[in-house]
Amino acid sequence: MTSSLIDQLVEHRGIESNYTDAWGKPATIESTVKKKLLNVMGYKVDDQAALEEQVKQGMIKDWLTPLNPVHVQRNNDALSFFVRLPIELVTDEYTAQITLESGDVQRVTFEPIEGELVNVNHIDEIEFHEYFISIECNLPLGYHTLALVVDDESLSEMRVIIAPDACYQPQTLVDGNKVWGLSVQLYCVRSDHNWGIGDFSDLAYLTAEAAKTGADFIGLNPIHSLYPANPGACSPYGPSSRRWLNFIYIDVTAIDGFHQPSVQAIVNQVDFKESIDHARAADLVDYPSVTKLKLDALSAVFDWQAQQYLSKNTQQNRSFKAFIEQGGESLQTIAVYDALQEDLASKGKASWGWPVFPDEYADFDSPAVAKFAKANAKRVQFFLWLQWQAALQFEKANKVAQEHKMQIGLYRDLAVGVSEGSAEIWGNKALYCTDASVGAPPDILGPLGQTWGLPPMDPLKLYEQAYQPIIDLFSSNMHATGALRIDHVMALLRLWWVPKGDSAKQGGYVYYPVDDLLAILALESHRNQAMVIGEDLGTVPEEIREKLADNGVYSYRVFFFEQAKDGGFFSPSHYPVQSMSTLTTHDMPTLNGFWHCDDLQLGKTLGLYPTEEILASLYKSRHDNKQAILDTLHGHGSISEEISRDVNQVGMTKALNFGMQTHMASGSSSLLSLQLEDWLEMDEPVNIPGTFNEYPNWQRKLSHSLQDIFANSELQSLAHRLTEVRRQAKQ
Repeated sequence: MTSSLIDQLVEHRGIESNYTDAWGKPATIESTVKKKLLNVMGYKVDDQAALEEQVKQGMIKDWLTPLNPVHVQRNNDALSFFVRLPIELVTDEYTAQITLESGDVQRVTFEPIEGELVNVNHIDEIEFHEYFISIECNLPLGYHTLALVVDDESLSEMRVIIAPDACYQPQTLVDGNKVWGLSVQLYCVRSDHNWGIGDFSDLAYLTAEAAKTGADFIGLNPIHSLYPANPGACSPYGPSSRRWLNFIYIDVTAIDGFHQPSVQAIVNQVDFKESIDHARAADLVDYPSVTKLKLDALSAVFDWQAQQYLSKNTQQNRSFKAFIEQGGESLQTIAVYDALQEDLASKGKASWGWPVFPDEYADFDSPAVAKFAKANAKRVQFFLWLQWQAALQFEKANKVAQEHKMQIGLYRDLAVGVSEGSAEIWGNKALYCTDASVGAPPDILGPLGQTWGLPPMDPLKLYEQAYQPIIDLFSSNMHATGALRIDHVMALLRLWWVPKGDSAKQGGYVYYPVDDLLAILALESHRNQAMVIGEDLGTVPEEIREKLADNGVYSYRVFFFEQAKDGGFFSPSHYPVQSMSTLTTHDMPTLNGFWHCDDLQLGKTLGLYPTEEILASLYKSRHDNKQAILDTLHGHGSISEEISRDVNQVGMTKALNFGMQTHMASGSSSLLSLQLEDWLEMDEPVNIPGTFNEYPNWQRKLSHSLQDIFANSELQSLAHRLTEVRRQAKQ
């Protein structure tokens, strides 16, 4: 194999050769790994002649296409783009015909040869030139189309995206105010009324009650669509589609038609009511049971609405059809996928995801799938309707935040990818490298590294699709929110790819067009009036943190990770103003669990630590960290002198727990997020990274109902104290 061609492709496709690991040490990606990464991108790396021909055909395709698929720039720059033409055509006059998003048209004439010559190539003895063209025109923010026109004929078209300089920021933060809010895993929520899993009515109640105590936002776990026919696949970070919602959060009782006799006949059956009671009382979310209960009841409600509204010229039917039209092919994909997976499962066939579907159903756009969708049109319509109802209820919860004048309101969490068997990949396989998974190299949270089972988007295919998938992703997740938290925001710059079958250590970084993606993020942020928070933990180059900050993305600061070289913990007053601070996250132990080392004991039980020496060093480090935490809390007067200064004499108490929360509230971060688990002094984590079936991830519920939480005078006092300390922190 000609190593120079491999090396050129490695550089061209953004595969990193060297990086700095989580401990600040230089690390090198092995050549065999880089070759594997090229292979999962579709390159025939084991056949020199075939690879050379593949590269040649790709080059020819590029040169025979006059314009790139998409051009992204900020709104204060002159419009610039590249044009590729045979040499005999570069002196002709062309028109750049720009059709704005509004439908208006601007035209500017130019001669390519007057631009800057940047490249020359020969194809079949014809000389081609590439020019950099800059033209003066005033384009508004948005998505426009530029056509290269000569003699009234369009030779080529490209999307032009004009974006603002930075993401949207709420006026309250611009004014320097400090706000706080609650972070909640919605499925964990207990209430007096839900069916064994938190729902959108619970979210509305939580939002209203939290607002009354002074909270200005409610942060959610990813509420992306999962798998109605495979309820055991319950990780919110391994969704089927990131554009659509998880129907399981629908409050069935709040939908028009629930009280109809046909529905009540189902929900009032003794076994149905007993199942609800059991699901509500369980300490873990019983996803299979809750899914069946909701699907049975929702199907009956849908049947009534279909007859009452959706078969007639009603306002409801017009709204439903408008929702379907706006959702386009993406919405059709998730609905058909859910119906097909349900059908296969009901027949006892392999159905966990499209990789095991019968061959004729392997692609969304296949004739067999179209035939299935037609034959099962009503069930497909049901799954479309579920998405509509979920969207309506989520929008209603957002209105509650607005009515209670929350400064931020709801914020959603965008997962880093979709799972291997997802509808999103099924509908757009060209975009994904399904023989690889996103993950993380070894770091402090995961000493063995992590592989998440999420096939990465191919940066080149994303570019060729004019960034439409990422535009849809940002837009849908910012809708009806005040903020978007991007999990593993490093994905905008680079992702750790692990070839299928290899360990997480045997991966490598692949880079993405970060400037283009940040520009699109800023544009959608302004369109939706939603601020952006980037979860920038782990192995993060300092330059990307600066770039994110310059683009108006708020950093994510976790108390336990903000540690000086001498082991002491930085005061929250030293955190960046443009950040959201927090004590713990969904991937970490609770405050109680951390203090009592429950996570280390669990990790030992689950075999997460390779040697006893590593575990012993973690216990020693934890002991030292706890002492350093006590030192900083006492040093800032955040806890009472009644709490000992000697860690050997201090267990986690309510006073220490609440003291740590108010300590964070005094910090300089504009946003402070606190987990309900820590309000409730819970021990068990909701997730243990690096585990699958070893621990009931994403199932552990809160220890108290929402009604109990907001009737608790101690928690009310804590909330009011947080509000006051945040107000003082502004000064």
